[in-house]
Amino acid sequence: MKEREVEAKRLVGKKNVRGKIYEYEYFTLPLNLYLPKSMVEKFGTKYMLQVDEDSGTITIKPKSGQ
Repeated sequence: MKEREVEAKRLVGKKNVRGKIYEYEYFTLPLNLYLPKSMVEKFGTKYMLQVDEDSGTITIKPKSGQ
């Protein structure tokens, strides 16, 4: 199992719908993993990413106060 510390990146997207431009923000981790905005607001931007290559699972845990 590989484990590493990662930080969520904030990205701003723009979408044009019927002539009106909407902006939205979202958060990503490496490996193209998306995080809900509520999770980043609750736990912050630092996370531990665990990749188990044998079973093919990816676990994301908040890095709380370490």
